[in-house]
Amino acid sequence: MKKSLLAAGAALAVGALVLSGCSSSGSAAADSGKVTITYSNFIANGGNEKNLQAIVDAFHKANPDITVKITTTDYANYFTKLQTDLSAGTQADVFDVDAGSFHTYADQGVLAQLKDVKSAAYRKSVLDTYAVDGKQYGLPTSFSDVVLFYNKDLFDKAGVAVPTANWTWKDEQAAAQKLTAAGVWGDYQPVSYFEYYKAVAQAGGSFLSKDGKKSAFNSPQGIAAAEWLAGKSGKTMPTAADGAGTADFDTNLFKSGKLAMWHSGIWMFSTLGKLPFNWDVAVEPGDTSHASAMFSNAAVVSASSKHAAAAQKFAEFLTTSKEMVQTRLDAGWELPAVSDEAALKPYLSQTPPANRPAVFDSLEKVALNPILGPNAQQIQDAVSNALGEIAAGRQKAADAIPALAKTVDGLLAR
Repeated sequence: MKKSLLAAGAALAVGALVLSGCSSSGSAAADSGKVTITYSNFIANGGNEKNLQAIVDAFHKANPDITVKITTTDYANYFTKLQTDLSAGTQADVFDVDAGSFHTYADQGVLAQLKDVKSAAYRKSVLDTYAVDGKQYGLPTSFSDVVLFYNKDLFDKAGVAVPTANWTWKDEQAAAQKLTAAGVWGDYQPVSYFEYYKAVAQAGGSFLSKDGKKSAFNSPQGIAAAEWLAGKSGKTMPTAADGAGTADFDTNLFKSGKLAMWHSGIWMFSTLGKLPFNWDVAVEPGDTSHASAMFSNAAVVSASSKHAAAAQKFAEFLTTSKEMVQTRLDAGWELPAVSDEAALKPYLSQTPPANRPAVFDSLEKVALNPILGPNAQQIQDAVSNALGEIAAGRQKAADAIPALAKTVDGLLAR
């Protein structure tokens, strides 16, 4: 999951059932006889190679006529290799994408449309991430999202009610002001692009226009989002001069008991573990609406695959089978994007945090990373820099946001 976050900077009706293969593209008739398909991935790199092999072994047992050959590449080099393979026509039958890269490949026409997908098996918001004009081109393998962490002991000591799923920005601000005291900060949220596009959605606005060709954040909602993020700096949360934004600063601050609330991802659960104080999580507060940042990975089928039906059968097994769910949960290897609450019960019963259902409640309303095109990094940097100027008091949001919109529009047009 964290890999998906970086890339974007780059959600079950599962029982004992193994999904049957379906036709994937117009020429994807069911394969007859034994076939071999290839799968190129990054999801297993870095310690989950054996876990992926266990899922593939289970697939082989259930589908003895299909053999899957795996190629695993580290995330940093994966997409360069994939583009080289696509240019040479040597791409795998099934390969990984993430939410940040999916539309690039969908627009290139290199993905097979997946037919007769059992959509009820997936978390809808995550599955919809890999659809174009109502047609499915990818199946989510895993997801992560951002929640509001909080130090329950600090809340109790200050006599402040703990966060709930109904909280708004005003509720968070009021609590942060009461919790900010000598040696303790009430809140921490990175003043960055990745928090800004989400905050714009929470305020009821949009970062981009509907056609994605121009910025849309030069609006009352966009200005309010900038003021919300940057306005906390130095008041209820640490400033850049205090060390905010440096590696692990926020993690260490929370772990040391000096931070009451913290906007961060669920991948931090295992990092925090049991601490000397009680901590929990809640759905992130919104302004006019909730909108949680969600990141995910998916398996897609090559449009040129000669065994598209077998490839889709494997992609479905990789993303919905009970063997996959069990393997991921046992290994603590990212969350499967399945809808079956019973299958996810082992995860939900783990503590801390006690309120793990907030992880899934956050998927009800999500804010996906906007598709920014080839100048994405420049746009992200421009947004983060502008927000930094507002946070430092050198610019006002009402002046900085219109100027930023012009910069972003220029980068989108290139």
